[in-house]
Amino acid sequence: MNPKISDFGMARMFGVNQTESKTGRVVGTLGYMSPEYVLNGLFSEKSDVFSFGVLLIEIISTKRNSRLYPTQKTLTLLGYAWELWRENRALELMDESIRDSCVPQEVLRCIQIGLLCVQEYAAARPTMSSIVSMLGNDNGTLPSPEQPGFFLKSTSTVHSGNSSDASKSCSINEVTITSTEPR
Repeated sequence: MNPKISDFGMARMFGVNQTESKTGRVVGTLGYMSPEYVLNGLFSEKSDVFSFGVLLIEIISTKRNSRLYPTQKTLTLLGYAWELWRENRALELMDESIRDSCVPQEVLRCIQIGLLCVQEYAAARPTMSSIVSMLGNDNGTLPSPEQPGFFLKSTSTVHSGNSSDASKSCSINEVTITSTEPR
C-alpha cells in the first residue's frame, strides 16, 4: 500500500516506489498535516496515517479539526478527542445524529484507531496495512494511544497584583497555526 491522502497535490511529489520525501516548502491543509511535516518538511506514509486518523475522528464527531472547540482545556478536535479518551468519556465525541445507529464498542474502537493514527511521533503510528487489519478485526486488542500531535490547549494564568485571568494559547509542539475561514 502506498496511500497519499494528506493533500491531493502532494501525491505528485513522490516517485512510484518512494515512501518518504523532504521538502523545503510546506504545502497542505492545516489540521491534516502531520507534526513532522509541518515542523521539519518530512513527509512519509506515516504522514498519511496522521491525516487518515484526523478524517476518522472527524467522521465520528461530524466536526472539523480546523475549528476551535469551546472547552477550557483543549482547542482542537484532536485535543478534545484525546481529553475525552483519557477521561473514559470517548463516546461523547460521537455526533448525536448517528448515536442510535451505531454500536458503542465499534465507535470506541474507531476512536482508538483514530487516536493511534494521530500520535505525535510518526514511529508510534500504525502502518496503513495495520489500520486495515484493526478496522476489519473486532476481536484483536489495540494498543493504548499516546498524546496526539498538535495537541493545543488553553492555560489560564493569574498575574500578580491582578485578579483577572489571562488566557494564553500554547502548543506542546511550539507551533502556532492560524486558520481563517469565510463567513
